[in-house]
Amino acid sequence: MMAFVEKKLPADAPVVDKALNWVDSRFPLTKLWNDQWGKYYAPKNFNFWYIFGSLAMLVLVIQIVTGIFLVMHYKPDANLAFASVEYIMRDVPWGWLVRYMHSTGASAFFIVVYLHMARALMYGSYRKPRELIWLFGFAIFLCLMAEAFFGYLLPWGQMSYWGAQVIVNLFGAIPFIGPDLSLWIRGDYVVSDATLNRFFSFHVIAIPLVLLGLVAAHLIALHEVGSNNPDGIEIKDNIGPNGHPVDGIPSHPYYSSKDIFGVTVFLTLFSAVIFFAPEMGGYFLEYNNFIPADSLKTPPHIAPTWYFTPFYSILRATTSEFLYVVQAGIAAYVALIYMTTKLPQMIKMAIAGIALLAIVGMMPFGLDAKFWGVVLFGGSVVILAFLPWLDVSPAKSIRYRPDWHKSVYIVFGIAFVTLGYLGVQPPSPTGERISQVCAIIYFGFFLLMPWWSAMGTFKPVPKRVTFVAH
Repeated sequence: MMAFVEKKLPADAPVVDKALNWVDSRFPLTKLWNDQWGKYYAPKNFNFWYIFGSLAMLVLVIQIVTGIFLVMHYKPDANLAFASVEYIMRDVPWGWLVRYMHSTGASAFFIVVYLHMARALMYGSYRKPRELIWLFGFAIFLCLMAEAFFGYLLPWGQMSYWGAQVIVNLFGAIPFIGPDLSLWIRGDYVVSDATLNRFFSFHVIAIPLVLLGLVAAHLIALHEVGSNNPDGIEIKDNIGPNGHPVDGIPSHPYYSSKDIFGVTVFLTLFSAVIFFAPEMGGYFLEYNNFIPADSLKTPPHIAPTWYFTPFYSILRATTSEFLYVVQAGIAAYVALIYMTTKLPQMIKMAIAGIALLAIVGMMPFGLDAKFWGVVLFGGSVVILAFLPWLDVSPAKSIRYRPDWHKSVYIVFGIAFVTLGYLGVQPPSPTGERISQVCAIIYFGFFLLMPWWSAMGTFKPVPKRVTFVAH
């Protein structure tokens, strides 16, 4: 057992140093700061894509702080919820600003996170040895989706009410347990006061606690293996005489200053939206949500908030006719696995068996299209978790991959954005067909990645990071 030792400082040492020494002898505050940021060596060739991780932390803080102030005045009661939000907007000093910061912050959070994930996709930040970092990040993404969904009901407006009704009813499509599961989630046979209280509890207490734990795990895992960089090179493989990577620099003050600049730009844009366009044309705050919830009046078009719509479009595109395309795709995929892979025969047979069950289940006498829509909806999210094992490219970074790989990423990005746009539009035959094509592109990007990611002529990857001082 080690004896307690407190570092001796000169009698004339500054008070701040004495206080810090007192804390450090009882809690590793300085060590924690140095390990996680102050003396954490990051690659010296970071570009602007690496600002979005810090911005995500900033928006998380904004959401927590504004949420605390909103909870002070919000009433989680079906008869009072809408009025309490109006009270916050109209009568609470600066309440309108806090509410708009929170609602705009939700959209800003997803914008930043989507860009953060796009950077990981471009530079292979999910590849070995960062698989666990990616899985923690994926879990954070799931928590954000749950947090946004639960929070969306709380204003108790028309779109909140009916959006929750539609999403919860999706669980009813699950065979055998679906109706009971939907009833358990709602706490009633319809979205009601019981649902509001449950969603409020999850939004304010349960999900934030899990989210904070996952963020901490994400950062600890990141700083354990080190940050990736635009070249996809492991800087820890080249250590200098001082024991630090020769291509690394301390995060503070070098990246602290860049983060401050990025935060300044972000807050300028964030403030512009809050003060001049908080509804953002109905994308950030739907106009129907300024109407009190009415269980007897269904809006003509029900759609989730924009950040769910890429996945919602896949759900809506899954029709009985589209299932024939899905069946053909499954059969072709299994044939591709059999002809081109060296997997053990048992694994191939298991894959073929699962595929056969799925194809039979999609027959007219099997499960209906609504169920398979929910499956594809969930699969479009869950498939992101398998990205570290789907990508087998010899080069991590897109910089050293064949040029046509960039076209693949661009087509995927266009399909994703198109799905998001169509998800907020009223259903139409043309939109349905386009959504189905984009859904095929979306799943094809991931499911065919083990093949296309290894194809082509790759550029030689340098042994040290490419860096030009500026």
